[in-house]
Amino acid sequence: MRDAVARALAEDLGPLGDLTAMLVPDTEVARAQVESRAEGVLAGRLCALEAFAQVDASLVVDFKVSDGAWLAPGSVVAEVSGSMRSILTAERTALNFLCHLSGVATVARRYVDAVCAVNPATRVLDTRKTTPGLRALEKAAVRAGGAWNHRAGLSDAVLVKDNHLGSVTIGDAVATARRWWPGRMVEVECDHPEQVADAVAAGASAVLLDNMTPSLVSECVALVRARAAEGGGTVLVEVSAGVTLDTAPAYAAAGADLDSVGAITHSAPILDLGLDLVED
Repeated sequence: MRDAVARALAEDLGPLGDLTAMLVPDTEVARAQVESRAEGVLAGRLCALEAFAQVDASLVVDFKVSDGAWLAPGSVVAEVSGSMRSILTAERTALNFLCHLSGVATVARRYVDAVCAVNPATRVLDTRKTTPGLRALEKAAVRAGGAWNHRAGLSDAVLVKDNHLGSVTIGDAVATARRWWPGRMVEVECDHPEQVADAVAAGASAVLLDNMTPSLVSECVALVRARAAEGGGTVLVEVSAGVTLDTAPAYAAAGADLDSVGAITHSAPILDLGLDLVED
């Protein structure tokens, strides 16, 4: 997080620093408030704190709410006091993190609410479709919104996808993964019920149903549950691709354990937050 903030500040300040802020007398002090201009979920508080601290450690920043809090338009998120130059210099970097990460948290909350209204047992997951260099921050924002994280990286679990299956069978892939990395989750992406049956028979931990209709998902869920009832162990059912706010409830109703949604991170609009000076 500190490195991400430092890179963002360096990008903004360039070699000469904040030229416009230098027009303000260096003795001028001020107080400002960060306010929400739309409703949503807050995330990125630590990034904003770090941005202000890296610009000027003497700035006093008082957040009124924590990550995960629901904000109404006009909600006061934080107060900042100290050198006006420093506040103005840190403003955009702090807000960029807050707006972007709060946008991610807000979209995550909307998916969670939509799914839980139909099936509270279904978890909403993010994916690895994140902004390069910001994955850990975006996944923290997903959690602030009430959703769950999928793999943080390629070394966390085994996910056998269609491109892998171009050179290895489902059975061989699962068997090799179990032998090399015992205890790791092994998931297999499936395009049709026959692949689901193969993955379950091979001992996969989970199946990823890709681009299936809710009715086909329901069929695959029944297949997986029947296997578990026969003593084959629990296999999680994840749905991916085509999961939108409109379709997520239908997939949850079909019995999916997990709805994974790349749009939570790759397409979240910012939450509109602003910083304004306050007259004492």
